[in-house]
Amino acid sequence: MEETIFDKIIAGQLPSDKVYEDENVLAFRDINPQAPVHVLVVPKKKVKDFIEIQHNDVTQTGIFFNTVSKVASLLGLEKGGYRIVLNCGEDGQQTVEYLHAHILGDRKMNWPPG
Repeated sequence: MEETIFDKIIAGQLPSDKVYEDENVLAFRDINPQAPVHVLVVPKKKVKDFIEIQHNDVTQTGIFFNTVSKVASLLGLEKGGYRIVLNCGEDGQQTVEYLHAHILGDRKMNWPPG
């Protein structure tokens, strides 16, 4: 897989506005926010997209999703709610070939989303 902007952020080669980091996951504010709170959560062990997650270690997948929930709580989004978005592939508007979750909050979301 080609190196992505997320690889460079995780490696410390590019700056980010980190909101959470541990040995498995990094969460940082999106540079083009679509809501008052817009944070990206990326696993440090690279997975290309949501399709590939089925081949990932289930423990690592669980840690990733558990951390997405934890970060949303750390951001204070539990009371009003929030949206988690996983874009997959070209039609799903995935712009970086690296699995990542968008946490969007602090405003009322619309439906349908697309």
